[in-house]
Amino acid sequence: MARRYVIAGNWKMNQTPAQTKEFITALAPMVAGKDNCDIVLCVPFVDIATAVEAAKGTNIHIGAQNVHFEEKGAFTGEVSANMLKEIGTEYVIIGHSERRQYFGETDETVNKRTKAALAAGFKVLLCVGEMLDARQAGITDELVAMQVKLDLAGISADDLKNVIIAYEPVWAIGTGLTATPEQADETCGVIRATVAKLYGEAAAKEIIIQYGGSMNDKNAADLLAKENIDGGLIGGASLKTDAFTAIVSAAQ
Repeated sequence: MARRYVIAGNWKMNQTPAQTKEFITALAPMVAGKDNCDIVLCVPFVDIATAVEAAKGTNIHIGAQNVHFEEKGAFTGEVSANMLKEIGTEYVIIGHSERRQYFGETDETVNKRTKAALAAGFKVLLCVGEMLDARQAGITDELVAMQVKLDLAGISADDLKNVIIAYEPVWAIGTGLTATPEQADETCGVIRATVAKLYGEAAAKEIIIQYGGSMNDKNAADLLAKENIDGGLIGGASLKTDAFTAIVSAAQ
């Protein structure tokens, strides 16, 4: 079965609502008709409503960069799944390395957020990946497999159909360093094999696995040509219409 590419931009803490409208208005005609992949922009919370409105009638889908696992309550600074759903959000990133590294996310909270997002009907971009010391110690495979098992604990095979796993070597995020296509494909293969052990071969063949470590317009084609890489979770390049369009074009 041919898996569908998903090219998703993670804007992180960039772009105001006005800039968001301007960006999507410029991007939409550039990616129009490029329908061999799903195109997603995961924008800051304050930009989502503007992004959803600007993307209407286009092939661009809008996502959030996080979601809380409770429906409501005394969780200052958090946003619930229902809040995001009501304003038209379709996707949500969960477990990004920056959330893990700077804001105390654990595999337990990632799992809880994933369950809440799936229950609300979102497509989840679930991030896993190793630090540089783990790569140098030769334990990448074990660490990434463990993350996948913990983050997907208690998630049904039916819900798994709405999960996309993004492999992000932490040492390659925002550094300009990139895993070689061979390294990226190998680790994405480990993720696929782990899914096979948990859910069976059919589920492993179907699940979409992105690469998310400094993919850009120059290396996208080589990365996307690999057997186990089904798209990209794009950081800096997703803030440039030309570069992001080139990555989408590489997925064609």
